[in-house]
Amino acid sequence: MKIHFIGIGGIGVSALAKYYLTLGHKVSGSDLVSSEITDVLKKLGAKIYIGKHKAENIPKNVDLVIYSPAIPKSNPELKKSIVNSQKSKVKVLNYPEALGELTKKHFTIAVSGTHGKSTTASMIGLLLVKAGFNPTVIVGTKLKEFGDSNCRVGKSKYLVIEADEHFASFLNYWPKIIILTTIEKDHLDYYKNLNNILKTYREYIGHLPKDRALIINKDDPNIRKISRDRVSTSLIYSLRQKEAKKLKKILKVPGEHNVSNALAALAAARVLKIPDKVSFKALSEYRGSWRRFEISKIKWNEKCSRSIILVSDYGHHPTEIRVTLKAAREKYPKKKIWCIYQPHQYQRTYYLFNDFVKVFKQAPVDKLIITDIYDVAGREESNIKKKVNSEKLVMAVNKNKVIYLPNEKILDYLKNNIGEIEVLIIMGAGDIYNLSIELTKISQKQKIK
Repeated sequence: MKIHFIGIGGIGVSALAKYYLTLGHKVSGSDLVSSEITDVLKKLGAKIYIGKHKAENIPKNVDLVIYSPAIPKSNPELKKSIVNSQKSKVKVLNYPEALGELTKKHFTIAVSGTHGKSTTASMIGLLLVKAGFNPTVIVGTKLKEFGDSNCRVGKSKYLVIEADEHFASFLNYWPKIIILTTIEKDHLDYYKNLNNILKTYREYIGHLPKDRALIINKDDPNIRKISRDRVSTSLIYSLRQKEAKKLKKILKVPGEHNVSNALAALAAARVLKIPDKVSFKALSEYRGSWRRFEISKIKWNEKCSRSIILVSDYGHHPTEIRVTLKAAREKYPKKKIWCIYQPHQYQRTYYLFNDFVKVFKQAPVDKLIITDIYDVAGREESNIKKKVNSEKLVMAVNKNKVIYLPNEKILDYLKNNIGEIEVLIIMGAGDIYNLSIELTKISQKQKIK
């Protein structure tokens, strides 16, 4: 089968591309900019087009076109694909629809929630591998255990996925087990309010067959609200249960939120009759995933007498920021911690502005640098972009330890203050990750002690 992906560099879309490449299909794809992800896909055999999207990128005799939900209807490749589908048997699906087709063919375990999806799905995937289930795993991060990949293709009926709620994507999925981690206000550009979020989640868990398991986080009040109708088939997990203490001792990833994620994975394993002995061993071996409190060491230059601990993290919601910075302070109680945060999406920053301010006022770090808001192409409203920016956020926080810096000035600022930093957290879901790459490249020229 010949498959073309529009927006192939996305963390979800690229996982599906890897899935089809592994199965031996001919894959091509396009994206505006090259990245580590597109480079890997090239090496795996995909034909990649970088730059402005063009109708001629669509291969002749293509069988299936899969596009990212972020792709606008005006995209020339998408427009041509739709025209082709009307003339021939070409199938055109967005990413959730394409993944949804796979969920119907597999025994699907879907992890959903505002926070913890990637980590929990990764833990479950690793656990099932260790238990001999040989699952296929498609997640929105990269796992060291899967060769730094966001996709593992197994040879069994089991499929583990991260089921995203944005644009109500998870309504395309038909799982046999659903795990709900947390539900909070987010993606308000789409949902508008919490009631709409809860209503959509209720519809989603309605996809679950009556005799199948709904695994819920009892510590989350919004999850308790929407799961009351399914008490008979619900399994609960909570930080109050006795296993939490044991997991806190054996987990390599820090933070109470990761203990909660591990409890969710343990509950899923029990549904599948996996012995606890296997589960605890697998969870103790989990080394974390890409940009989820990912730790490395860097050195600025030869004059530096010590290395700096670099933490790369994907957190972009107030709650994620709060729990991640709390975990950092617990892990490094006596070290000087700096955090560079890039707000993700003007609309999220606007709708959750007061929540961000509260979190940053209480941030347990020695210095917080907030840089420019990452503009998510095709998902921003011009009127909101005029109402919010990073300077306003910093002014509202009104703390001496919090400053605003544009992206291009961050490196020089770090260079001039490098002696004050022992732990450097680079956080956000946008292109702030490139700063981690740049610092790592600088460091690779030095001998890290």
